[in-house]
Amino acid sequence: MTDDRSIGALLAASAGKEPAIGAPGLQPLSYRQLHALAARVGATLNGAGIGRNDRVVIVLPNGAEAASCFLTVAVHATAAPLNPSFTAEEFAFYLADLHARAVIVMKGVDSPVRQIAAAQDIPLFEIGPEPSAAGSFVLIPPALPRAPARPATPAHADDIALVLHTSGTTARPKIVPLTHANLTASARNIGHTLALTATDVCLNIMPLFHIHGLVAAVLSSLAAGGSVVCTPGLTGFRFFTWLRDVRPTWYTAVPTMHQALLELAPRFKEAIAAAPLRLIRSSSASLPPPVMQALEAAFGVPVIEAYGMTEAAHQMASNPLPPAPRYAGSVGLAAGPEIAIMGPDGALLPHGSVGEVVIRGDNVTRGYDGDPEVNLRSYHDGWFRTGDQGVLDEQGYLRLTGRLKEIINRAGEKVAPLEVDNVLMTHPAVRQVVTFAMPSRIFGEDVAAAIVLREDAQVDEETLRQHVAARLAAFKVPRKIVFLKEIPKGPTGKLQRVGLAEQLDLND
Repeated sequence: MTDDRSIGALLAASAGKEPAIGAPGLQPLSYRQLHALAARVGATLNGAGIGRNDRVVIVLPNGAEAASCFLTVAVHATAAPLNPSFTAEEFAFYLADLHARAVIVMKGVDSPVRQIAAAQDIPLFEIGPEPSAAGSFVLIPPALPRAPARPATPAHADDIALVLHTSGTTARPKIVPLTHANLTASARNIGHTLALTATDVCLNIMPLFHIHGLVAAVLSSLAAGGSVVCTPGLTGFRFFTWLRDVRPTWYTAVPTMHQALLELAPRFKEAIAAAPLRLIRSSSASLPPPVMQALEAAFGVPVIEAYGMTEAAHQMASNPLPPAPRYAGSVGLAAGPEIAIMGPDGALLPHGSVGEVVIRGDNVTRGYDGDPEVNLRSYHDGWFRTGDQGVLDEQGYLRLTGRLKEIINRAGEKVAPLEVDNVLMTHPAVRQVVTFAMPSRIFGEDVAAAIVLREDAQVDEETLRQHVAARLAAFKVPRKIVFLKEIPKGPTGKLQRVGLAEQLDLND
């Protein structure tokens, strides 16, 4: 019998409803069709010797097929979505690191993963989209099976449904295994936070090789019996066309995406006014308070900032919906797992104290794959150490001050980059900012900032330094400010803070 905390059970529970998955301009896929598709995908995988806890790499462009493939593979095996824009060298690393048992690609789409899978002797499956509904597809197995058939047994709650790599900016990427129980708990937590129902429609613009899109947009919608419309990704003007045609009740994105939409919003006031949006969600990076305020003014709905990470199957904290208070600059209240602040000695600190954010709960991974030393450092007395620094106020709202590894140590004085970001963002000429550490002969590290100005705005470095100096202590004022047309971003749209001084060749 299918466990009630599994993705298979989650889909089966809504089997009589529709729609489930959509795409702009296409007939949506119903829950009944999705459930039947999962059975067919399972039969194909099982027939090729692939079953529970076997890792299946998915390399698909953003869209409905990426969503339905993730879901249907996870019901029977372990989904491992990868960024389709990876190079051959990157695919070679990730396929070997994952010990992939199979690779799924779109039929007719050339990708270096095909050659890498062949070189590593990994069976290649292709999917051919079906015109009947968005996200429907036929899974085509390799001509010659590589292993005997597996029993047709759906995955259980404690089986691994999804594996993702953490960012490898400063170290070798770590594999995060997430169980069905982790994922369904997180999806239901998000649904509870946002009061999602079967009438809600999410417009997904997030990449579907990232935990934010997979869980916050796709799985939370289906856990609530609602629907998700999957786009090819954020492409500026088309968002407002989708807003008109899809009529979503909410969308979720990272701050850089929200900022891009804000730039275009004045041209599409009618489309925004006609849309049935009831909320906008932001997560995966800190949302500058001026951006939150501008979004609410432009779209006329509450912006709900949340706090997530892969190791927690995404959501850890979230600001609540009105009429409960939400605060710009805060990521809100615990929204699923327990949250505490831990000192360097491992002791939990009282409210108002700055320390490391730690979590525990049903949505938290049991540990990184094959990395016992990292796991010893990452857990303490049952708490997972997030690596983020923050403070809980008396009401239980969490404010983040930055990643511990990103805190700037200026001759012993600690500078939180987010604090400087937020001050610089209050200057009317600044559109985007990222504060970071640069090497210093005198202080070891010093404060630097990269700035993107608003269109037609002009301001010099000294004016911005004075703007910060009037609001923060002298040691927090950036010694160097550089003006860029675009700040480097990661594949999911996050601004890149670590290693930026090296990229820009900055030294004191």
